[in-house]
Amino acid sequence: MIISMRFVNRILDLSEDLNRKSVFLFGPRQTGKTLLIHHTIQADRVYNLLDTDVLFRFSHRPARLREELPGNASLVVIDEIQKLPPLLDEVQLLMDTRSIRFLLTGSSARKLYRKGVNLLGGRARIRYLHPFSAWELKDEFDLTKALSVGTLPSIWFSDKPYEDLADYAGIYLREEIAAEALVRNIPAFSRFLTVAACTNAKILNYTNISSDAQVPASTIREYYHILKDTLIGYELPAWKESVKRKPLSTSKFFFFDIGVVNFLRQRKQVSVASADGGEAFETLVHHELRTYTHYQGKGDLHYWRSTSGFEVDFILDHRVAIEVKAKNSIGSQDLKGLRALKEEERLSRYILVCLEPVPRRIDDIDILPYDVFIQMLWTHELIS
Repeated sequence: MIISMRFVNRILDLSEDLNRKSVFLFGPRQTGKTLLIHHTIQADRVYNLLDTDVLFRFSHRPARLREELPGNASLVVIDEIQKLPPLLDEVQLLMDTRSIRFLLTGSSARKLYRKGVNLLGGRARIRYLHPFSAWELKDEFDLTKALSVGTLPSIWFSDKPYEDLADYAGIYLREEIAAEALVRNIPAFSRFLTVAACTNAKILNYTNISSDAQVPASTIREYYHILKDTLIGYELPAWKESVKRKPLSTSKFFFFDIGVVNFLRQRKQVSVASADGGEAFETLVHHELRTYTHYQGKGDLHYWRSTSGFEVDFILDHRVAIEVKAKNSIGSQDLKGLRALKEEERLSRYILVCLEPVPRRIDDIDILPYDVFIQMLWTHELIS
């Protein structure tokens, strides 16, 4: 895989957290955790547990960590901590006895939870790193490119993004699933991934997915837990506070990156005008909203759908309703869901994100071009 070492300034700033206490930094593989640390963190020692020599040294005797760190060490980085959960006992001891702060990174907390590790009993903050936001890429962001290859840093700057997406999926299956022994039946999980990608951005229906993937429904539920725990996808819960129209309660599911979805569905070029453009565009907006809530540490994210069929794609912080349309001309029909939700009189703002060239307003509903929406989101004009 061709991976660029170019660094893009990220929104996530760990320095303030690390000045106060230790931090767990989780994120899918190749979201740029190591590069972020290299460019922004001045650590006394950095250990990478993907290095087999380092892993063997501490696996044999975790107490070596105490012996190797100098007496004046104040900040230590341990990459891929889920590779060796017992090392966290030494980390906690050093935090308590020598006041050392740790930055502990990983692509999954699942192995830590399964081993009964308590993530240092609240002594460390948990932060997440996502693929690039459009706000981070600024003028380099290209919507057509993002719809097709996603925004994983290694893929965005790749000379061969489609080949590298295939490699990425292979690495995920091999290292995250097979090597960690999270599932025994890799072919069944592979079938599930394909089916799950085809239901990206849709309401979860375990029975249908079980039938399509030829895997028991109970196993399908476990597979979705694996996707969530390894940060490959997110469950979007239903907003249930509407009264005039009875809401659905079943969640939706979104993969963390539309490029990965495209590979799993064996599609390459995706445009807003294509049959898959709407789903891809909605997934990009979900990515921005999810990234915003994680980086800012505020704002729950939901969707709303009534039993009668009215729907709004996202509700941010129980205050802002956001509908997404991959269209360059918005008509009255496109506002039906937002208008129905407005009748509940529960939210403070209603937005439709689209591809029109300039913002406008209809019946207290803001029609926003995608780039304007991104700017307003990250400059905190949607929620304060």
